[in-house]
Amino acid sequence: MGWVMMSERKLTLDERRILATMLQAKATKTKIAEVLGRDRSTIHREIKRNWWHDEEVPQAAGYWHVTAQTLADRRYLKRRKLEQYEDLRNEVIGKLKTGWSPEQIAGRLKIEPCAPYRICHETIYQYVYSDSGRSQELGRYLPERQKKRKPRYARKARDRVFPLETSIHNRPIEINDRSQFGNWEGDLMIFERAQGNANVATLIERKTRYTLLLRNNDRKSRPLMNKLINEMSPLPANARRSITFDRGLEFSSWRELHKGMGTKSWFCDPQAPWQKGSVENMNKRVRRYLPRDTALLSLPNRYMKSIWDRLNATPRKCLGYRTPAEAFRDELMILEPR
Repeated sequence: MGWVMMSERKLTLDERRILATMLQAKATKTKIAEVLGRDRSTIHREIKRNWWHDEEVPQAAGYWHVTAQTLADRRYLKRRKLEQYEDLRNEVIGKLKTGWSPEQIAGRLKIEPCAPYRICHETIYQYVYSDSGRSQELGRYLPERQKKRKPRYARKARDRVFPLETSIHNRPIEINDRSQFGNWEGDLMIFERAQGNANVATLIERKTRYTLLLRNNDRKSRPLMNKLINEMSPLPANARRSITFDRGLEFSSWRELHKGMGTKSWFCDPQAPWQKGSVENMNKRVRRYLPRDTALLSLPNRYMKSIWDRLNATPRKCLGYRTPAEAFRDELMILEPR
């Protein structure tokens, strides 16, 4: 359905004046956003939409607050066609009350030869959820009734999905210095669009550099977490203490790991995958065997297992030239009850 155009989201003329002044002073968009208390993307979008282009006098091109306000107002009026034209508004409301959907109303107006106006269904939805539409309780005439309009594919706020207490900055020192066994890093290797949802989950144990490669045909978070649980549950609890991920939404069901096998999850800062450098470096090694154009689902299981075995059988300088498989086996033996 799209977003509701809410008046409080619009920049005011004073905000646009400050924006123009700071732009002339060469301030960054991030700084402007801080001063105005807005998101940086809002500032970027405002400049892009309301930048004045003058082909005849190129020197006049730029962001000018009065011009920006005029351009924004014009777009606003265009969106608010139902508020401008009473006859169109009455016709739309009448059709809504008889059970027509916004799509049906807009589609019918397009084919009516004598219809004086054209309107898209999005404009009708915006009017229904505007102050005027809510005062008339027009929402109750929609096939799907909602108190508020939401984006169709709205993302959850990342600070709720990945709360502060799971930040990598709160990770214990014994994980950071690799002195404790059983702490992993995880990532998802994506392939070309032609391969569909096929992916490979990469897991590497931080102390021994032992690597697991899990092939999947689903990028949704819950199936991925179930796959990790199935593969890692046979290990002793102290061999699967924690996994550090980035903040990709494919890891948003991380609570399932704790519920299913008691494994703690930690998360890098936004746009900071380098904070889980072990698995990032391992991905580069894996790409030698699985480039992005690999037809992943057509590969036999034995080929995937051969890659896994080869990585774990390669001596590593950081392990005193032992192999990850040898280091991992030694750590498991220490965990075995005497």
